[in-house]
Amino acid sequence: MNSINDCYTLNNGIKIPCIGFGTYKAAEGNNIQILKTAIEAGYRYFDTASFYGTEDYLGEAVRQSGLPREEFFLVSKMWKEEMGYDRTKKAFEETLQRLQTDYLDMYLIHWPRPEASCSEWKQLDLDTWRAMEELCQEGRIKAIGLSNFLPQHLENILAHCKIKPAAVQLELHPGYMQEAGVRYCEEKGILLQAWSPIGRQRVLNEPLLVELAQKYQVSPAQICLRFLVQRGIVPLPKSSSMERMKQNMEVFGFDISTEDMYRIATMPQAGWSGEHPDPEVAQKINKRKIGE
Repeated sequence: MNSINDCYTLNNGIKIPCIGFGTYKAAEGNNIQILKTAIEAGYRYFDTASFYGTEDYLGEAVRQSGLPREEFFLVSKMWKEEMGYDRTKKAFEETLQRLQTDYLDMYLIHWPRPEASCSEWKQLDLDTWRAMEELCQEGRIKAIGLSNFLPQHLENILAHCKIKPAAVQLELHPGYMQEAGVRYCEEKGILLQAWSPIGRQRVLNEPLLVELAQKYQVSPAQICLRFLVQRGIVPLPKSSSMERMKQNMEVFGFDISTEDMYRIATMPQAGWSGEHPDPEVAQKINKRKIGE
């Protein structure tokens, strides 16, 4: 990969850019300017979700850009309350309306379990996936995938699906690489994407990343993003300024050495968001932290 315009090929043959732009909280204050700036900076792959509340703004920013819809790779996700066969079909139509488009490049299930008390989550996932498969077969979605699904959740989908997931989004960044999930997806031929690729700035002051930033004459954020690119993972950074947006794109002019890649990969845990696909896990850990 030599630029953000370079693409991976998904397991269904669809091309996907190697870096995207995350839109979570990217339209606060009911303003599309951040999204318009990202388009101006050169981003064409945008990741959104019904839960983010940014689909309307992204759709308008794309419209105002004057660029053909085909130049963009638009991904969205249905929220926990939108899961299930009928609800998924309805949620998809509403997403298209907000984005002002008649198709999605990729559509994802946002979380595998709506809540800890949902005992029928496996069937719920399968019903949701069946609806997505039908939309994909109709040509209304080019690729379908999953977000926050770990191996224990993916096994259920893979055992019953007609269309294999093309991609999985996980929280991935130095200090929180979820290696079991990464290895599983790599073995199954599923492309990985990283949300919170710079740990929502929580990891940028980690001594190792600061040291490597100085060594390679780049920013700690660029070290995080370059690390993921070299791992073959699509990072989805977000920023509000043109300067930072361009900086996040400029991660192709240097290579992190093999030794330094291992040093980053073996960092102690840092920067975890506190969110986990199995709700009871996050609840227990966060309660323990409060007790400390």
